[in-house]
Amino acid sequence: MTPAQGGVRGWAATRKGHLSRLRFTSLRLRLVVVFGLVALTAAVSASGIAYWLNREAVLTRTQDAVLGDFRQAMQTRAGTLPPHPTQDELQHTAGQMANTSQRFSVLLVAQDSDGRTVYGSSGGLDGFSLQDVPASLRAAVNKRQAVDSGNKYAYHLYWQRVVDHGTPYLVAGTRVIGGGSTGYMLKSLEPEAKDLNSLAWSLGIATGLALIGSALLAQAAASTVLKPVQRLGVAARRLGEGKLDTRLRVSGTDELADLSRTFNHAAEALEKRVDDMAARDESSRRFVADMSHELRTPLTAITAVTEILEEELEAESGSMDPMIEPAVRLVVSETRRLNDLVENLMEVTRFDAGTARLVLDDVDIADQITACIDARAWLDAVDLEAERGVHARLDPRRLDVILANLIGNALKHGGSPVRVAVRETADEIVIAVRDHGPGIPEDVLPHVFDRFYKASASRPRSEGSGLGLSIAMENAHIHGGEITAANSPDGGAVFTLRLPRDASRLAEESENDSGKDGDAT
Repeated sequence: MTPAQGGVRGWAATRKGHLSRLRFTSLRLRLVVVFGLVALTAAVSASGIAYWLNREAVLTRTQDAVLGDFRQAMQTRAGTLPPHPTQDELQHTAGQMANTSQRFSVLLVAQDSDGRTVYGSSGGLDGFSLQDVPASLRAAVNKRQAVDSGNKYAYHLYWQRVVDHGTPYLVAGTRVIGGGSTGYMLKSLEPEAKDLNSLAWSLGIATGLALIGSALLAQAAASTVLKPVQRLGVAARRLGEGKLDTRLRVSGTDELADLSRTFNHAAEALEKRVDDMAARDESSRRFVADMSHELRTPLTAITAVTEILEEELEAESGSMDPMIEPAVRLVVSETRRLNDLVENLMEVTRFDAGTARLVLDDVDIADQITACIDARAWLDAVDLEAERGVHARLDPRRLDVILANLIGNALKHGGSPVRVAVRETADEIVIAVRDHGPGIPEDVLPHVFDRFYKASASRPRSEGSGLGLSIAMENAHIHGGEITAANSPDGGAVFTLRLPRDASRLAEESENDSGKDGDAT
């Protein structure tokens, strides 16, 4: 592997680790996100309210100061002008009015003695003119209102905020009470806007810091709150892996401590229940094994007697009484059935106890199937499709048990001809056993490999014990293989046996596991 490939694989492994931790800590992320959203909402709300209050306060203070000075200047300066001033008088007065601390521009409008409209501007802000005043503001300033008890003056001071080329301005206007000139004022609010922008930036930075602080706080809270939950998850996984002695350290009196105590109680009860079940299961297996061993001794004697009786039945001398011949035949068949049942029970006990071992040898599959069929006189009822030279390293005796059960089951329940087909792949041997019977009912298919299962409940007594297919499956499993059952589209049932070409590795792993268990014990 090149360094570049190693770097890419390392990056991929690191990224995968980060993603796995991300999935593992999804609750942590949700907690951080919730904390962040709450802090962001609170900070934005507080910053918005603070900005709005400060903005109104700054603008109102500046506006009130400017309008107050403008009103005062209109009264003291413009109010002293004659009813029909000249342009020079207006210009001079406008300059005096603008010469205040507020630094605003002034435009005075009046009619001279000839009835012409004359203007006087303070000259600031590129020449403040009447076109800079909104039409709506001019209309409001020049509108004469009725004077009554609720309104003492015909003209009032009006103002408006405008924005020109991104710069905010305050525009105001009024007329001199009693007639005379009309005055307009233009004040730039750019300093106040800069102050408000600085305030907005400060509040934005404060909001960002609050968000970062909330994320750090959420992380600290998550580490404190979720650590017991993580320990609980680890303990639950260990418990699921079979480590029933797993317990949690309990500290505190909060809800998480109660949850840890509940977990410990549940784990203790589960461990006790599993130990009890294991003890009962071991006792049952020991009972079956002992019973099978005890039955073998009398069965051996009974089998010897039944063989003698069978020879008498097959003798041509006719020495057997015809009245007892059916009973003798029944005893012979039931003795064989009982003998097979005891052998099967002992085999099942070996599988349950984990003492079944493989005795491997190089096997020619076609020769093994032929020997199995020939030993049971099935040559006329079975068609074999297998090429010579297909070899695998298997246990010949256990393979014979598998084949005998599958082929015998097909002949018994499916009917001949039974076709056995063998094919090979790079890693496994596939043996298919198909019959030409009615097939297996759909409700029976999931149970064909169950122990003592019989498809017809109305026939509890039959030649089989209901253990054959189960033993075949166990022998396939010990090789690292599998057996599946299905119905062929062309009719009949198909049992497919898949076995590895070399079961040596599985046998070695099984022996190593057994050795480790023995050391641990």
